[in-house]
Amino acid sequence: MSYLVLARKYRPRNFSEMVGQSHVVQALGNALSTRRLHHAYLFTGTRGVGKTTVSRILAKSLNCTGVDGQGDITAEPCGVCQACIDIDSGRFVDYTELDAASNRGVDEIAQLLEQAVYKPVVGRFKVFMIDEVHMLTNTAFNAMLKTLEEPPEYLKFVLATTDPQKVPATVLSRCLQFNLRPMAPETVLEHLAQVLGTENVPAEPQALRLLARAARGSMRDALSLTDQAIAFGSGQLLEASVRTMLGSVDRSYVFRLLDALARGDGKTVVETSEALRLNGLSAASTLEEMTAVLQRMAVLQAVPDRGALMMPTPKSPRRPGWPRPCRPTKPSCSTACACMAAASWVWRPTNMRASPWCYCACWRSSLRPPWCQPCRPGRRPPRWGAPPSPQKSRSLSRPLPRACGS
Repeated sequence: MSYLVLARKYRPRNFSEMVGQSHVVQALGNALSTRRLHHAYLFTGTRGVGKTTVSRILAKSLNCTGVDGQGDITAEPCGVCQACIDIDSGRFVDYTELDAASNRGVDEIAQLLEQAVYKPVVGRFKVFMIDEVHMLTNTAFNAMLKTLEEPPEYLKFVLATTDPQKVPATVLSRCLQFNLRPMAPETVLEHLAQVLGTENVPAEPQALRLLARAARGSMRDALSLTDQAIAFGSGQLLEASVRTMLGSVDRSYVFRLLDALARGDGKTVVETSEALRLNGLSAASTLEEMTAVLQRMAVLQAVPDRGALMMPTPKSPRRPGWPRPCRPTKPSCSTACACMAAASWVWRPTNMRASPWCYCACWRSSLRPPWCQPCRPGRRPPRWGAPPSPQKSRSLSRPLPRACGS
């Protein structure tokens, strides 16, 4: 038996399996339950968010006959009746999918509309699904306007597009429009973990985070990248292999650049940029990573408590033989230290008590700003001096915040 890719194998079969589109599922479910069914639906959204999937589930809900063959319109199709099985396999005679990208002329639309005069053969409704409807020509849009406005009672139109602005207003006014949102990386990460758990594929959490970010809101892209990563990693997902496959920039380069820019060290900036070029890493992805880090730094400076929650937990925050992180004894102060913002990726920031003494965990010395000192075992943590002046530090956005108690 041939291998079925993850994006097709784990395509949702009913509304309860849909991920990240609760607003669309709720609206369609309520409409099906109350029998308030529109004659034309328009699903918009970027690629891989579920437009075709929602269309097929809607067609199953309209034509499902239930396990006993006596069912009616339902928001929860059974998935085992002949209509549900045929729609999933793509051979239901009363469900027609038309790709408007390759059938965009008036002749193809006229041929489709000729079938509208005939009642359903085996189902309860006929469903015409036109994908990438914005690719139709103006004459093709005009040819379908009358039927789209007043179709027979047994006919439902489902239109899908990634660019609704190219759809004429005369078509938009005749449809019930639903915008399928890009999925959050957390939603994609959770679904990938569930899929890989079912497939019994070992995966590191950081590798899944990289895949979820690379998908850019598309679940299909995430599953396709996961297929590629499984093949690249010989059946397992490791952070190093996934980062190599995606060409992602390691955060060490990003923090090295930021530290060099803050200190005005042009030589280090040039050397790091040259290392990125020699390793074949994308400059665009490097700038994207830098933007994400600077955004976290800005949040940390404005809202220290919230910023600490955004910091990723490192795998090994301490060097061998270094002491354990200092334990705070009093509530945290409201001032964020610049070194915390600059090196937060390699150590876990802890609360700092409101006194001249700041507490921190140990971090890599290569990334430590010169005005910060690590905690040493067997003695009281040293007092942090004030950071250098903004003129000397050459901060990227605004002067570095003063250390706690200074």
